[in-house]
Amino acid sequence: MHVLAAPDKFRGTASAAEVAAAIGRAARRAGHTVDEVPLADGGEGILDVLGGPNRTTVVAGPLGDPVVAPWRFAEGTAVIEMARASGLVLAGGAEGNDPMAASTTGTGELIAAALDAGARRIVVGVGGSASTDGGLGAIRALAPLHRLRGVELVVACDVHTRFVDAAEVFAPQKGASRPQVALLRRRLERLVQVYRSDHGIDVADLDGAGAAGGLAGGLAAVGARLVGGFDLVADEVGLVDRIDGADLVVTGEGFVDAQSFDGKVVGGVVALARRAGVPVLVVCGEAFDELPSGLEVVSLVAEVGADRAFGDTVASIERLMARRIGGRAG
Repeated sequence: MHVLAAPDKFRGTASAAEVAAAIGRAARRAGHTVDEVPLADGGEGILDVLGGPNRTTVVAGPLGDPVVAPWRFAEGTAVIEMARASGLVLAGGAEGNDPMAASTTGTGELIAAALDAGARRIVVGVGGSASTDGGLGAIRALAPLHRLRGVELVVACDVHTRFVDAAEVFAPQKGASRPQVALLRRRLERLVQVYRSDHGIDVADLDGAGAAGGLAGGLAAVGARLVGGFDLVADEVGLVDRIDGADLVVTGEGFVDAQSFDGKVVGGVVALARRAGVPVLVVCGEAFDELPSGLEVVSLVAEVGADRAFGDTVASIERLMARRIGGRAG
């Protein structure tokens, strides 16, 4: 049997590559062949699944302190993960963050570095941000904007949130109080007017423009194309063809719930596998909500308990997959 291991990361416990490798070891031990394809939905992890970093640039972190941000440049295409420059983790999490001051300046500086290196196509994965600045910091760091002419700027989004709604949806996760959320919303409302006036683009009703605190919308205002992150990654790695050649597809992520089937890796892989008529198995740290009927799901918490599931994630995945995959035949 040929197994395709196509998981997302288990946030905080295992990278997508580590999960894919664990599934691969279990399948090979059972005598099967394996194709390991770690995936991402456009947020954190997109840099690693699209080849990994091969350059670094010192940029302004989300609160202004310098950070060394990795990125990738190959064959005219740059891949930038905004969390590596403007991420909430870099600000010390919600507790250490200043949600009013946090900025995407560093992400703009990474895009500028890619332009300086000669990139003609720039993919920006957005997610995990510290800021709700509507991308204003990034745009200012890109001046003069005429440098973007003739460059394909693609923003990989993992949400459908509208621009102004980013304040209520995301800012509380970044440490914003209720009064601060109201102020941030007014700031985004003002930026809608500024972007319309300065760039002729109305970001208010643009699907996904609120991703990364409005960074997606800000970049759209200066010519970026917003795309679904999973779809972009799937195209880049040739996922459809790899599913067609598999007898079993194994995907997964840390927590599987209803949102996992709305533009996320698990839902995307399940849909493609079912369309191809290939059986699919989902492994997760924990499962919530009512999941699609007929879907085979393995929950680490349910099988081995929370302590082992989150304390020894990779080994737990390998052991459980050995049981589930070992007895299957092509």
